[in-house]
Amino acid sequence: MKIMSIITAARLSRSTLFAFAAEGVFWGAFAALVPELKAQIGASDGEFGTAMLFTAVGAVSAMWLAPKFDALLGRRAMAAAAALLAISFLFPALTSSFWLFTVLMVVAGATAGLLDVVMNARVSVIEGAHNTSLMNLNHAIFSLAYAGAALATGIAREAQMTPWMVFIGFSVLVLSIVPLMIQTKTAPSPEPKSQSAGHGVNHVMIWGGLIVLIAFMSENATEGWSALFIERDLGGRAAQGALGPAILGLTMGIGRLAGQLITERLKEISVIKYASALAALGTLIAAFAPTPLVAYLGFGLAGFGVSVIAPMAFSIVGQHFEKSMRAFAISRVAVLGYFGFFIGPPLMGWISEVAGLRASFVSIAVVLGFVPLCLFYLNRNTRNG
Repeated sequence: MKIMSIITAARLSRSTLFAFAAEGVFWGAFAALVPELKAQIGASDGEFGTAMLFTAVGAVSAMWLAPKFDALLGRRAMAAAAALLAISFLFPALTSSFWLFTVLMVVAGATAGLLDVVMNARVSVIEGAHNTSLMNLNHAIFSLAYAGAALATGIAREAQMTPWMVFIGFSVLVLSIVPLMIQTKTAPSPEPKSQSAGHGVNHVMIWGGLIVLIAFMSENATEGWSALFIERDLGGRAAQGALGPAILGLTMGIGRLAGQLITERLKEISVIKYASALAALGTLIAAFAPTPLVAYLGFGLAGFGVSVIAPMAFSIVGQHFEKSMRAFAISRVAVLGYFGFFIGPPLMGWISEVAGLRASFVSIAVVLGFVPLCLFYLNRNTRNG
C-alpha cells in the first residue's frame, strides 16, 4: 500500500475532509438512534419510512440550488453548510409528534443535501486541478466518522442518554471544526456556468446518477434499519444494535481507503462492477442471519462492497466535464443519487410492514444487481463523449 499517496491526498483534501466527517457524524448518530426515535414518535415501520421519504424533498431541493450557494459564498460555502447541518439536527430529537418530526427532518435533509453537493463539487475540482483521485479518501472519512458516531451513540444509549443529548454533543463538536472547512484563497474553486452555457443534463449524468442512486439507496437503507433489525429481529441490546451501522461505516471507510489505492492500478468501472456483487452478497447474508454475529459479517461484506461505488461514479462523471461545468454536473448527479439515499429507508419500511425486515434486505440485494447494466451505459456514453 502506498501510504504516501494517502498522505498526499489528505493534504490536498485538508478542508473537504472535515466537511465529509461532519456529514458522517450526524448520519451515523441518526442511524444508531433509529430504534429510539421511532419509539419516541410512535411510528410504525411504514410511517417512519414515510418520514424519511419526506426528508428527500428538502435534500433534493437544496441540492438543486447548491451550485448557486457555492458560488455565492465561495471558499466559506462548506463551512456555512456544515454549521447549518449542526444546528438543524438538534430539533428532530426534541419532538414526540410524527408530523413535526417529519417537517424537522425535511430541514435537516436540506442542510445535509446542501453540504453534500458543495463538498463533492469541491473535491471534483481539486481532482481536476491536480490530476489525481480524491473521492475515495473523502468518502472514507465520511464512513469512518459515521462508524465512530454510531458506536459512540450506542454507548450513550446504554448510559441512558437521550437522543437530544447525543445530537447536542455532536453539534458542539462539528461547530468547533467549522473554521477548518474554510478553504484558502489559493484553493481551486468551482466556476459554475448556467445550464444553457453547457450541455444540460446529459446521459453521463443520468447513468452516473443512477449508479449513485443505487449505491446510496443500498448504503442508507442498510445503515438506517440495521440497528432495529439486530435489536428487534435478532434480540440484540442497544449497544449490539449500534454495532450494525458502526460495522457498516467502518468497513465502508476501510473499503474507500483501499479504493483510493486501487484506482492507481485498476479502472474505476471494473472496481464498481465487482464491488456491487460483493455488496449484494453481504446484504443477502445479513437478510438470512440467525444471530447478530452473522448479521455483522453480512453488513461488513456489504460495507466493503458498496463503499467504492458512489465515490468512483462521482469521479467518473467529474472527469468527463471541464472545470467550469463540474459543480453543475456533480450537483445533478447528486440530486438523482440522493433520491436513493432517502428512498432506501422508506422502501425498507414499507416492505417490512408487509413482509418483514429480512425481505427488505433481500430487495436491496436485488436492486444492487442493476449496477452492471447502468455501468455499461455509463461507460458507453463516456467513451462516446
